[in-house]
Amino acid sequence: MKIITNKVRFAILGLGHIGKRHAEMVQRHAESKLVAFCDIRPASELGLAHFDGIPFFDNIDDLFKAGLDLDVLCICTPNGLHAEQALIALEHHKHVVIEKPMGLTKAACEQVIFKSLQVSRHVFGVMQNRYSPPSVWIKEVVDKGLLGNICMVQINCYWNRDDRYYRPNGQQHSWKGKKDLDGGTLFTQFSHFIDIMYWLFGDIKNVQARFANFNHQESIDFEDSGFVNFEFVNGGLGALNYSTSVWDKNLESSMTIIGSKGSVKIGGQYMNEVEYCHIEGYTMPELPPSNPANDYGHYKGSAANHVYVIENVVDVLKGRKSISTNALEGLKVVEIIEKIYALK
Repeated sequence: MKIITNKVRFAILGLGHIGKRHAEMVQRHAESKLVAFCDIRPASELGLAHFDGIPFFDNIDDLFKAGLDLDVLCICTPNGLHAEQALIALEHHKHVVIEKPMGLTKAACEQVIFKSLQVSRHVFGVMQNRYSPPSVWIKEVVDKGLLGNICMVQINCYWNRDDRYYRPNGQQHSWKGKKDLDGGTLFTQFSHFIDIMYWLFGDIKNVQARFANFNHQESIDFEDSGFVNFEFVNGGLGALNYSTSVWDKNLESSMTIIGSKGSVKIGGQYMNEVEYCHIEGYTMPELPPSNPANDYGHYKGSAANHVYVIENVVDVLKGRKSISTNALEGLKVVEIIEKIYALK
């Protein structure tokens, strides 16, 4: 695969909050250049004044027909469009950065991976929570075996997503809450934490689950809460408890790990704080502060770590590093969610 020696040239597809963050991170990087925007909404409605002079397209076909010198397409559109749009970009021999989730089915993700291999282009998954200091730290702890045998892992994700999110100004959102474009609570809100779990402990089996929709009967096509338990293929028991029915604001995203040689709990609103660490013969180092959560006004999302995502894309395409979250890992997160949702 050819190494890029000039600036890496990016286009952004989908200009919601996250798409604009991608654009800002590209503009800030000394070795990247923003060359195009694409969104089905008029540019005048998107607040792009501070991106003056960037060509704008209202559909992906016109973007590629323009013949721009383009290396990477960042796909920041509704979840249900990710895989389809990635295939179009790969067909035009472009690298792709895909916001979570990579797709809404394992089969769709497999198509993306197959096409990327055919055309020798990279697929970068956006799982920015891996860059948070507690995540970097616990990955090293687990990989070194400091916790001994993993006995139990419990993940709790308790967030608020009410009508301010699904029905802004009293109107149903154009895609949030819709099965075909949103996919479900685990895809949109909590796939980052399933990614961290898979990254640390591997695949799961023998899944059992219970689901409920407590407070979103008028706004979503799926559950807002669930209890899930399973076994890890590599050994140990796991549980994932989640809800978007928390009143008014996010409560926590936490992970408790019980090992034969120690225990750890990482908590905070988005797994940004180490709340407990007691490991045989180990003194925990002082970690750098986590970046703040993505702030959407009435509600918050995961850590604002997109700067590291764009840095990794540039480093990979210049031959300096490997991909932080590769396409197979993105597929595995989708496959795990499919295993859970198959029990509905």
